[in-house]
Amino acid sequence: MSEQEAVRYERRGAAALVSIDRQERRNAVDGPTAVGLHEAYKRFEADKDARVLVLTGAGGVAFCAGADLKATETFAGRLMAPEGPMGFTRLTPSKPTIAAISGFCLAGGLELALWCDLRIATEGSTLGYPERRWGVPLIDGGTQRLPRIVGLGRALDLILTGRMIDAAEALSMGLLTEVVPPGAHLQRALALAEGLARFPQRTMLADRRAAIEGLGMTLAEGLALEAQAGPEVFEDGARGAARFAAGEGRGGAGAGA
Repeated sequence: MSEQEAVRYERRGAAALVSIDRQERRNAVDGPTAVGLHEAYKRFEADKDARVLVLTGAGGVAFCAGADLKATETFAGRLMAPEGPMGFTRLTPSKPTIAAISGFCLAGGLELALWCDLRIATEGSTLGYPERRWGVPLIDGGTQRLPRIVGLGRALDLILTGRMIDAAEALSMGLLTEVVPPGAHLQRALALAEGLARFPQRTMLADRRAAIEGLGMTLAEGLALEAQAGPEVFEDGARGAARFAAGEGRGGAGAGA
C-alpha cells in the first residue's frame, strides 16, 4: 500500500477527515505513512473551507498503535524532523482538531491523539504508552502534551508505568473529551466539527490561540496575549452580542449539543 493509500484525506462538510489505513498493522505508522500524514496536514492548513481536522484510524480496531516497529528503517532521518517523526506532531495547527478513536490508541498513536484539541473515543478503547516496556522513548510530544491535559501526577503515572487504561478511566482523568457507544466515534466527531464550524471563526480561533500559546506564559503575559486579539475581533463580538440580545443562541445550544 502506498503512502497515499495509507493516509486518506477527504472532505466531510466543513471537516477534513484524515484516516490512517494500515489495518493489517493496527494502523501503525511507518516512514511513508508519516510523510502522508504531513502532506494531509499541509493540505488541511491550505484548505480555507476545511474548518476542523478530524483524525481517525480505519477499521474500528485501532486508532493507531504507534510507530511500526517492524519498519523502523523507514524512520531513519525522521527523529529530528521539524514536523515530527509521526508526521506533524511538532507542528501546531491554526484550526481545531479532533481525534475520533476506536480500539487501540497506543504509544505514538496516543501522541497523535494528544496532538488534537478534542478526543472522542468509543467504549472499549484502550489508551497508553506500552513502549515503556521495551525502552522506546516518547518523541512525538507525549511527555509535553499529556501533563498539560491531565496534570503532571496523572501523566507521570502513565509515562513511568506504561500501563494501559480503558476509555472510562481516560475520561475520568480528562484525557478524553467524550466516550460514545461502539461505532459512533466518527459520526460524533464530525457532528462536533460541524458545530465548531458554525461559530464565528475569528473569535473562536483567537480564543483557541490564546489558550494554547498562553499555557507556557506567566499570567500577565497570557492576559496580554488575550488582549491583543480584542480590537481585531471586537466587531465580530459586538455583532454576536446583538444577535444574542435578539434571542439567538439562547437555551444552552452549542457545538457539543
